[in-house]
Amino acid sequence: MNIPLTPLRFLRYAEQQYPARTAVVCDQHRYNYAQFADRAARLGGALLHLGVQPGDRVAFLSTNCHRLLEAYYGVLEAGAILLPLNIRLSANELGYILNDAAATILFIEKQFLPLVEAFRTQLTTVKTFCLLEGDPEVGWLHSENYEALLAAAEPHHANIDAIDENAVAELFYTSGTSANPKGVMLTHRNIYLHAVHVCLAFQIPNGNVELHTIPLFHANGWGVAHFLTLLGGKHVMLHRFETREVFRLIEKEGARTCSLVPIMATALVNCPERKNYNLSSLTRIVIGGAASSPTLIREVEETFHVQCFSGYGLTETSPALSLSPMKDGLNWEGEQRYAGQAMTGYPVPGVEMRVVDANDNDVPRDGQAIGEIVARGDGVMEGYWRQPEATAEAMRGGWFHTGDMATLNADGYFLVVDRKKDIIVSGGENISSLELEKVIVAHPAVLEVAVLPVPDPKWGEVPKALVVLKPNATATASDLIDFCRTRISHYKCPRSVDFVDSLPKTGTGKVLKKDLRKKYWRNQDNLRPESVESKKATS
Repeated sequence: MNIPLTPLRFLRYAEQQYPARTAVVCDQHRYNYAQFADRAARLGGALLHLGVQPGDRVAFLSTNCHRLLEAYYGVLEAGAILLPLNIRLSANELGYILNDAAATILFIEKQFLPLVEAFRTQLTTVKTFCLLEGDPEVGWLHSENYEALLAAAEPHHANIDAIDENAVAELFYTSGTSANPKGVMLTHRNIYLHAVHVCLAFQIPNGNVELHTIPLFHANGWGVAHFLTLLGGKHVMLHRFETREVFRLIEKEGARTCSLVPIMATALVNCPERKNYNLSSLTRIVIGGAASSPTLIREVEETFHVQCFSGYGLTETSPALSLSPMKDGLNWEGEQRYAGQAMTGYPVPGVEMRVVDANDNDVPRDGQAIGEIVARGDGVMEGYWRQPEATAEAMRGGWFHTGDMATLNADGYFLVVDRKKDIIVSGGENISSLELEKVIVAHPAVLEVAVLPVPDPKWGEVPKALVVLKPNATATASDLIDFCRTRISHYKCPRSVDFVDSLPKTGTGKVLKKDLRKKYWRNQDNLRPESVESKKATS
């Protein structure tokens, strides 16, 4: 009899084999695997007591903490679907996601109560609001907080044999390229096999210690929630990225590995206080989420005496697709090695990748011909939540079309050079230029607008708006930025606005953003204009 593939088996295995081994460290809390598994089972029991039905969506609005990590298993124990929410989204965006997903329960970290209050009355399906910590003093909150629910609950363990491995286990919303985000459905099978393949690709040792630098609302923190549990490793939780706290936790907990977006890596490299900490436990840092330059790879390796390379993937792929360490048989030396390790890389086990032209035919493997990356593998999503047409378009021909434009060289290394759709990747977050353009053009003084990425030393790239005003209308850059900030998340808003007389267009009236990028982008660190790497090593 075949046992269904489900991530619940990871925690069951770790509980059986390493019950006394430290599983998670979060602030003053330390739980071993026996305690971690018990808390997850109690969460499952508490959800059933609250009336959760199989397939219900259970949402969490939380920074990285042990409770959110427990939800990756406890929600599944109850037969439900976990919906982690991006804490950086605006009230309107969060309200849309919760309604679109038809979530029934929302668990809330205390600091986000004012945010939830702003959209709570707009929700149509959420019946229960539960505080993760502290006293539920507000009347609309459930009378018991998370800890009280667990204390009163009977542990519930799902029947592994009865689980449908092709059922949805997790639902992540990606910003995408349109005003409304899409829900990405990841199945039990997706998550299980992705974790196994990442373990093989990274050659992660049993009992590894990893610092959770990537938010768990980003495709399970790039898979760490699962593959580290499978190996009985220690999860070290980081609520928010702050350099001194990163260094303190590495030293105190002996963290060996972590994943970073470029802005995080730059901050750690340039923080003068790092010399006050013993960081010798570190062995590997992976950079993804946005373009990584050869210079940054070199600086990380020289500063922390670790192996550093890039990764690539998307929310839709669980997320890892490729990594960029040097293959056996190659002999990269000096700057060539850093350039190679800054590439998009080659597929991890269980993944197939191609670069195709507009007719889905493979382009030459010459490192010059550009096409779209398409992929298939065990971690590729089931589809977009309640969007069959968008799913069919993305999965046409049996391959997931990433929308990322790349080259492929003779050694099998991919290099993303552009994005087919105008996503701006700022500090590891995806920003839709189309969404931002729709907001700006709603201003009464604006005739037309084009949003494009421009380089930024801190965030990698940030949005710039090029605005044509209506005749006789007036507006300032501050007016438009403030206008955007009242409608969408601040990190999505333009950092600068230029007023222009007209925008260059094709014969059919489409704005020539390529020409605009060439004008506004300045070559940095040997990167060509338009060569900003896409989405994560995750989205």
